[in-house]
Amino acid sequence: MSAPYVSIVIACYNESPHLKWSIGEIIRVMDHTPYSYELIFIDDCSQDDTRRLIQELIGKYSHDHNMQSLFHEKNTGRGGAVNDGIKLAKGIIVGFLDVDLIIHPHYIPAMVWAVEDGYDIATALRIYPLKIGENIFRHILSCGYRFLTKLFLKNRLYDTETGFKFFRRDKIIPVLKTVEDKGWFWDTEIMLRSYYNNLKIIEIPCLEIKKIKKKSTVRIFRDTLDYLIKVWKFKRDYIDKMEKTHESYK
Repeated sequence: MSAPYVSIVIACYNESPHLKWSIGEIIRVMDHTPYSYELIFIDDCSQDDTRRLIQELIGKYSHDHNMQSLFHEKNTGRGGAVNDGIKLAKGIIVGFLDVDLIIHPHYIPAMVWAVEDGYDIATALRIYPLKIGENIFRHILSCGYRFLTKLFLKNRLYDTETGFKFFRRDKIIPVLKTVEDKGWFWDTEIMLRSYYNNLKIIEIPCLEIKKIKKKSTVRIFRDTLDYLIKVWKFKRDYIDKMEKTHESYK
């Protein structure tokens, strides 16, 4: 097998009900592209059959696909899992997507093309088909996060929290070494640190459609409060200090 050009990190936590379908969809999309690729499974100490299914999938596909895996003995959080996957990646371009495929992998080629075209990061700008019920709530919550991030963290990005990001690996590794959060704030932190390190970023509109009934691991009130605290701390410890340093050189 040729060396992978694209590395795709699959961060897993209790994904057994849909993992086989999701990996099948990713492989189907990538096999219709000209890119050599690898799948990197990071299991974040799942409590269901996810680990066994990962081993089963690797046994099924590894004879003609590049695959590797890492199994956490302790739960680190989604950011920590993606972190480890990026470090293991061998591709020139590395990215990840939420394994429930709420944004479908058919957007991956657009991300890869953007990085090939000169961007350091290509990330999804989520578009929601509004329906009565959960989609409206998710949309309102996401818009609230976007507003707070832009207001307090002073940037021009629209959707830092999306779980669908692709990077030029040699550009993101130095930034990755500075990222502190290993939970849900990881997405925002890596985007903000990349933004303030002048990496070239493009946000590509992607339709978000929930096809899988999956119990969310997001705890709305607790995680929202945690997010607000981390926004404030990042502003205090990074952006405010950066602005003071900039002022001192004027």
